[in-house]
Amino acid sequence: MLSTKFLILTCFSVALMLVDARLQVLKPVRSSLGMVLTPMYWLGDLPVRTWSEVAQMFSSRTDLLAENEELRAETLLMQRRLQKLATLTEQNVRLRELLNSSALIDDRVLVAELIGIDPNPYTHRVLINKGSSSGVTLGQPVLDARGVMGQVVEVMPYTSRVLLITDSNHSLPVQVNRNGLRAIISGTGDLESLELRYVTDTADIREGDLLVTSGMGQRFPVGYPVAVVSEVQRNTGQPFTQIEALPAANLNRSRYLLLVFSDAKGSTQDLDEEVESALEDAKQLLKATETTAAEAQ
Repeated sequence: MLSTKFLILTCFSVALMLVDARLQVLKPVRSSLGMVLTPMYWLGDLPVRTWSEVAQMFSSRTDLLAENEELRAETLLMQRRLQKLATLTEQNVRLRELLNSSALIDDRVLVAELIGIDPNPYTHRVLINKGSSSGVTLGQPVLDARGVMGQVVEVMPYTSRVLLITDSNHSLPVQVNRNGLRAIISGTGDLESLELRYVTDTADIREGDLLVTSGMGQRFPVGYPVAVVSEVQRNTGQPFTQIEALPAANLNRSRYLLLVFSDAKGSTQDLDEEVESALEDAKQLLKATETTAAEAQ
């Protein structure tokens, strides 16, 4: 019975295929059946299309997140380069100022770099990268490109500690560059302020006067800028005038410093050779920073 039905259906199917292939009679029927079956095709394909769209959505989100992370990393790298380039540019400026300053100094000098600051808020001391192996001695004057910064108070083999002129325990003999008036300038514990002590009420000193080392203490050579008078208060009935001054050196910004060797017995030729050597060291530092800046670009 089943075999007979199967045979009949097979013959009917073959007959329909032959009629459809030879004649156009079944074309309208096929079109109608296609319209009827289209929703069924759509429903049958729905799970596949849904899965594909969801996968694509997650894939696009993952790609976007990865791209964002990559862009953030590139942005940080570029910002680091810009920061480094700005730092190197400022170092070049400071080194050029230091070269110009050392060229005007007759004494023997040594270029040093500031590598540390004393964390104690009640003392003003810094650490430099030159020590006894470089010939540094106790009491040696330290300058930056603008003026006197302080003096060496502790010497180690490869480093030294420098007491800044603004430290409350530091005093320095100076003179007014305009008229040669001598005085003692002392630190106040403030990096932006110094004070002159024991100046009489009748002394010829005014705001804007440049104070330079007098050489009276036998430690700082004569003529180095120390400070500029910022305020003069004369109090009637008081024996001394209250005078404040601003340090000439950039105490809280300078990174490259000069150690001064005062050698009155040395020959002029020896001094010239030492100055040339110090200048050459500074030029090498400048060249190295310029090379690093070029690589950063």
